[in-house]
Amino acid sequence: MSNFMKLIWNEQIKLYAKKATWVMFAVILVIAIGGGLITKFFGTESDFKEYGDNWQTELQAENEQLMAEMADDEFAGFTNEFIIAENNYHLENNIKPQPYDGWEYVLDNSFLTSVISLFTIIVAAGIISNEFKWGTIKLLLIRPISRTKILFSKYVSVLIFALTLLVFLLLSSWLVGALLFGLNGLNPMVVQDMMPGYAHNDVLGEIAKSYGFSIVTLVMMATFAFMISAIFRSSGMAIGLAIFLMMAGNTIVAFLSQYEWSKFILFANTNLEQYTNGMEPTIPGMSMTFSIIVLLVYFAIFIGAAWAAFTKRDVAGN
Repeated sequence: MSNFMKLIWNEQIKLYAKKATWVMFAVILVIAIGGGLITKFFGTESDFKEYGDNWQTELQAENEQLMAEMADDEFAGFTNEFIIAENNYHLENNIKPQPYDGWEYVLDNSFLTSVISLFTIIVAAGIISNEFKWGTIKLLLIRPISRTKILFSKYVSVLIFALTLLVFLLLSSWLVGALLFGLNGLNPMVVQDMMPGYAHNDVLGEIAKSYGFSIVTLVMMATFAFMISAIFRSSGMAIGLAIFLMMAGNTIVAFLSQYEWSKFILFANTNLEQYTNGMEPTIPGMSMTFSIIVLLVYFAIFIGAAWAAFTKRDVAGN
């Protein structure tokens, strides 16, 4: 096990010795700061409004004003109806509205996990293929360590990198959000539009759920890129295929959803959030258990193919 840990440590050193790695962290930080500033200075006034002790009266007055705007301007209904519905939820459930805070900013930034997936794909695609490209694969394989250990040390290093980026996103979003918007407590409750209806949930639970589900797509796409890198020794092919499928996956599923077999497509199953909050799955008849089994099968195929290609390849001619 000590050799395996040394291999992982060596991979981490090589990874963080590259300028591109630090550029990835910088990009996430810039996006977090930029998004916070845009939200702060261009967000709707209602998001930051603080209500007093007579908040019920204030909400009722606000609803009347919004309805008057809808009567004068038909286009106002596109946004005002949602605000009125949310206000009514607060009134009906006796929940005082809280101003937008840093925790909600962290929750809103969960979409940035797609950027982390992109960066992880780039790292996974190059971690094996670059060894062949630079001719360092021979130096790696002459060590008295099995190819299986070398392969999985690289794969674990990719996952560690992805997790590090995810933690960095959470921390940078929280710091930016806390500085710009403040915090409404250690774990405030937030009202969310669940389409249909609203729900009152603790923000930490929602953050854990949102970011947690996104890890599924991150791991699957990183594993796919890792497999392509091991089989074809081409980082360009691995990056291109993985990014294309990540971007076009939902479109492919929607186009083929009329067929029964489409539920076995990888991208029909990566979004496990489709089974929460009363939502309907992408394809009728699917369940969370079904999707987890499908994902495990794909995962085993990707890892098995990468292992077979890497351990059986003759590198004498490289």
